Order: sequence, then structure tokens, then C-alpha cells
Amino acid sequence: MALWFNNIRRLSTWMLLLLYTVNCQASDNTPVSPDDLAKQSLRFIVLAPHIVESMYEIGAGQQIIGTTEHADFPKDAEAIPRIGNYARLQVERILQLRPDAVIAWQTGNPMEDLARLEKYNIKVVYSHPTKLEDVATEIRMLGELTGRSTAAERIASRYLVRLNEIKTQYQNAAPISVFYELWSRPLRTVAGQAWPQQQVALCGGNNPFVNATEDYPQVSLEKVIAYKPQVIIQPSPHSGESPDGIDWQQWHEIPAVKHKQILHPNSDKVHRMTTRMLDEITLLCEQIAAARTLYTAQNEAK
Repeated sequence: MALWFNNIRRLSTWMLLLLYTVNCQASDNTPVSPDDLAKQSLRFIVLAPHIVESMYEIGAGQQIIGTTEHADFPKDAEAIPRIGNYARLQVERILQLRPDAVIAWQTGNPMEDLARLEKYNIKVVYSHPTKLEDVATEIRMLGELTGRSTAAERIASRYLVRLNEIKTQYQNAAPISVFYELWSRPLRTVAGQAWPQQQVALCGGNNPFVNATEDYPQVSLEKVIAYKPQVIIQPSPHSGESPDGIDWQQWHEIPAVKHKQILHPNSDKVHRMTTRMLDEITLLCEQIAAARTLYTAQNEAK
């Protein structure tokens, strides 16, 4: 009996060592601590597309057991069970799933439902990016939460390097007037510290509505026409022209229309707080730079 017990104990020890070794090798040969291994078995409800995307990027996608509508990147995310949307969560369903934690978007989820979850002793961790640099902060937070700090640190550092390169490239660019059509009915734009406004500023764009009293103000079409922006940004799904957007071709007196400087970045990329955003910002900055060159050449030719 003692021999049998010792053999079982040796086998259990060997299996644990094997599991530890496999996990070490899976992350660029970086040793994985027992605490990290324990965290990697935790299960999460993730309540926003940008958080889901970042979870997959650091290798924690398989730990997501529920999410909200529109969490569609990467492709595997489409198979995650849906437990609500931006307006309402299925609280009872979340309780049935018994997650180790819920990762919520502080400004994008129904706070009443989150408060109910906390009353049931469900741990809620909040994502609250407000600046472009916060993408790196969020990734590091998710890495610590899921036991993937090494991968998260590598991704966050690479993101900040790219972001700073873009800042350096366009920090002294000549100003060019840019109107951002966030929504067409009613017509809304961006201002202040709005997420897209930071992107416009990063590319050297001058937003005529930047000093509005709110970050996403409603504006009149007449004012936009009067400002005569040199570039109009009209984000749309998958970079295609949006059928719901304003048809600016009616107003040829607007320089952006006259010179075909209406840009259609992928809204999923520019509006989600993820590292993938930088790919679209790089393209957007290049397009704005091309418009800047066009207008400069025209002015010099006069």
C-alpha cells in the first residue's frame, strides 16, 4: 500500500513538473510562476469589444466565457456566448456562469447591472482608457489579471514605441482643417478629449469644433459648410463608404469635397482602444499628410 501511494505521489509530482515546463516553453522560455499558472485558469466575463480584443492579443482569449454584442475580433471571439449589450446585461446568466471576475468598460456598460453583480459578490474590474497611451496601461492590467504579464509587457512596450514614433513624425506638421463626422443623424462630431479627437490632433489636424463644451457635440450642417474643412473624416465599417453618412458631394464649395479629401477609416479600428488602432491611425495620418501636401502645392502655385 505504501509503495502504491509513493508511486502515485511521484506520478503527480511528475505531471505538475511537466505542466510547469510546458507553460514555460509556451512563452518564449520565460519561467511562469505558480501564481501566474493559477491566474491562467481563471474564467472571465468580458463586457466590451476592445477588452476582448486585447485579451486575445496577450493570449488570454480562451479564458473568456461570456461577452457582449459586437465583440467580433479576432474571428474566434464570435463564438463566445453573448450575455448582453451596451444597454443591458443578463445578470442571472452571468451569475449562472460563475466567473472569477467580470471585466467591464466603465463608460460603456450599464452601471446599474454592474452594481447588481457586485452586490452578489462578483468581482468587477474596470477598463477606463481616456488617453491613447492608456492602451498600454490596460494591456498591462489585463496581463497581471490573467497571469500573462510577460506577453502583455512586450505588447504594451511595442505599442508605446509606435505611438511615440507617430507623435514625433507629425508634431511639427503644418495645420490643416479637419472635420470628423462621428454620426450623421443628428450630425455629431468630436472635440475636447474625445478618443477620435486625440487621433486627429496626433496627425496634425486642426478641428474647428475642438473647443466645444462636450467631447461629442451635436453641430449644424450649416456651420460645417461655413468652416470649409480641407479634410472630412467619415469613419465607416470595414473602411467602406457608409450608406448612413452624409453625402458631402452636394457642397462643392467645401475644399475637402472639391479636392476629393473625404477619408473613410475603419471605425472598428479607430474607435476601439486596442493596439490595432495604430495601424489605422498610421494610414489616416499618411492620408492627411497627402492632403496637406496637396494644399501646400496649390498655395505655392498661386
